[in-house]
Amino acid sequence: MVGEENTSLRNRLSKSSCENPGKDEDKKKTEKESLETPNDGQLAVKQLISKKVQLAVEAEQLKTFFMKGVGSHFDDFVTNLIEKSTSLDNGECAATSFSVFGGENSHRAKDLRAPPEQGKLFVTRRSLLDELLEIDHIRTIYHMFIALLILLILSTVVVDYIDEGRLVLEFSLLSYAFGKFPIVVWSWCAMFLSTLSVPYFLFHCWASGYKKSSYPVLHSLAYGLLFLLFQIGALGFGATYVVLAYALPPASRIIVIAEQIRFVMKAHSFIRENVPRVLDSAKEKSSPVPIPTIGQYLYFLFAPTLIYRDSYPRTPTVRWGYVATRFAQSFGCFFYVYYVFERLCAPLFRNIKQEPFSARVLVLCVFNSILPGVLILFLSFFAFLHCWQNAFAEMLRFGDRMFYKDWWNSTSYANYYRTWNVVVHDWLYYYAYKDFLWFFTKRFKSAAMLAVFSVSAVVHEYAVALSLNFFYPVLFVLFMFFGITFNFLVNDSRKRPIWNVMMWASLFLGHGIILCFYSQEWYARQHCPLKNPTFLDYVRPRTWTCHYMF
Repeated sequence: MVGEENTSLRNRLSKSSCENPGKDEDKKKTEKESLETPNDGQLAVKQLISKKVQLAVEAEQLKTFFMKGVGSHFDDFVTNLIEKSTSLDNGECAATSFSVFGGENSHRAKDLRAPPEQGKLFVTRRSLLDELLEIDHIRTIYHMFIALLILLILSTVVVDYIDEGRLVLEFSLLSYAFGKFPIVVWSWCAMFLSTLSVPYFLFHCWASGYKKSSYPVLHSLAYGLLFLLFQIGALGFGATYVVLAYALPPASRIIVIAEQIRFVMKAHSFIRENVPRVLDSAKEKSSPVPIPTIGQYLYFLFAPTLIYRDSYPRTPTVRWGYVATRFAQSFGCFFYVYYVFERLCAPLFRNIKQEPFSARVLVLCVFNSILPGVLILFLSFFAFLHCWQNAFAEMLRFGDRMFYKDWWNSTSYANYYRTWNVVVHDWLYYYAYKDFLWFFTKRFKSAAMLAVFSVSAVVHEYAVALSLNFFYPVLFVLFMFFGITFNFLVNDSRKRPIWNVMMWASLFLGHGIILCFYSQEWYARQHCPLKNPTFLDYVRPRTWTCHYMF
């Protein structure tokens, strides 16, 4: 029975297939199409993905082109726009081009500053790092430096624990460097009070009696000599005497000498900016004598600028949280430098005393000093030019925060000198370069530039020599010879990225040389003291003749 049922079922299925051959063909065709449909869809998906990848590549290329265009055009365009607006407010007609996509160099002026006869223009603007640190990629670099600081602290703690068997939480190097700090405080107070009173009093007396004087030239010459005596005698020799007589340690010396130079530059700017105004008013008998108030001068002494104005652009409020953060970052950088010296510098130079001075020791010292020298460069820039200056600017509601520019993108030393420290550069340009240019006439711009370099090199070497208590003109040689040579040879016409690499390489090597030579000389004078040193012993390098004996 079962076999019959199976046979009959097979017969019925075969009969059904024979009776409906068209239906079977349609069914096979449908199955074939159903199999081909996924293949066509997969091909379409692949084409879509390929198009998306191509669009992404084109978008990345467009992004790179756009960012380069923004980086090279936008900042200069906005700066030109602001300066032209300020010039129009002053009744000037500034011949400034606003062409962004014109010729290759039409967008970039050689020097984006106000005309020399007008002086520096102050506008409300943020510091560059405040803007860059809002970008996640740039802020990550900041986090990397914090992580390195944590590792340096942990390294110091672990090494001290291994060597001593206990935690050694002392800052002997830091306490030594900032020793005798009360003397620093009262000497700063004396310099500040004298700078506040003497230049203002001399200018007030001169300006009030200039019109009434029968001999205005002799009148001006007498007060000018008194002001010069104050600058050289009180501020110059006074601070120098305190540093040498009280034998201040290095960091305390740096504070006194830096403030001495700052007060000299501030007083000079106050007199320089206000004397021409009095002379112009004297030509008009009815015009009042323009004498600034003591409050305006006092604000200028604390403001983070070396160019005097009766008023500056101001921000509406003070962000005290911002101030606290900047001061905390400044002191954090000081401790960072301490740990760099403690972990990277001190072991290197303490071991140098085991070998006599030789070319091998010198070369190894220079290359081993490059890393700590570069770290000190970055930390000094961030602590002073960014954090410290912005903290005081915020407290005083000082609007113009352009204390530096993008010096790290420089492809020439000429641009680096203009952008590294804008505060000092503005003073040198308006009060040194312009005066030398007037003296040498405008046909000898190279002579004027050389004179400015000489003044800057002498002041830098003066500060270093007094801070370290010996004369070793390494910085002066690097500044006067290599710096000037690079300034004229590697000029603004060099725009290729390789020149930025060359500039960074020379900066790294230069700071390694400075740190190595001055540290070697410091340790040589510590371990090879002279009983009765003469003047020549202070200026002759001790490193060359000192042989350490134990």
